[in-house]
Amino acid sequence: MRHRRDDEAAPAGAEPDRERRVVLRDVHRTFSTPAGDVHVLRGLDLEVGAGELVVVRGPSGSGKTTLLNVAATIDAPTSGAVELAGRAVAGLGDDALADLRARSVGYVFQSFGLLPVLSAAENVEVPLRMLGTDPRERTERVTDALERVGLARHARQRPYELSGGQQQRVGVARALVTRPAVLIADEPTGQLDSATAEQVMALIADLVHTGGVAAVVATHDPALMERADRVLEMHEGRLVPA
Repeated sequence: MRHRRDDEAAPAGAEPDRERRVVLRDVHRTFSTPAGDVHVLRGLDLEVGAGELVVVRGPSGSGKTTLLNVAATIDAPTSGAVELAGRAVAGLGDDALADLRARSVGYVFQSFGLLPVLSAAENVEVPLRMLGTDPRERTERVTDALERVGLARHARQRPYELSGGQQQRVGVARALVTRPAVLIADEPTGQLDSATAEQVMALIADLVHTGGVAAVVATHDPALMERADRVLEMHEGRLVPA
């Protein structure tokens, strides 16, 4: 396991020599409900550097998904500061924020999130189309992404023709095809058997550590935590050492 030693720097901070890709400072997220306000994140701090894999664990309802969505700028904090890929998020308009997210974040979903009518290659290509990438470059990037996840031979197959593990690998390729600075994964192996889950997490860890991506992964699987640089736990709306 690659966890930080007790005598090393604070567990929520990135390694000193790593470029900071995700920074959350004193982040609060409160949701209003008919029964009253629900305080999900309470003064949360987090830094994740390039080439670093951080796993977040915690019981269902502890706020892991909210944390991921705030880090990915899908959701806005009630208060606090968020920086993504070296850029402060506060004050950005909707278009600028959407562009920053599209270029800087790859998101891997537990439920795969693939479009059933599209082939594996077409699913991977979607983010590039949204960015207006040149068709020739799109083809090159999609081919490269599928090769990196070991699915080059399955490019024309649709999701229903692929196994669960293959579908999730397509999801990983789609998340990485834009060459993002940050990878966010929400229970990416939750629907996979243990052997396939290990393959997918090994792939994510390798891509993070060799490609310099900063990754935040929420998971309950202790086997997956063995591949992390740091494991943090959600506790009363904050992150603490696991």
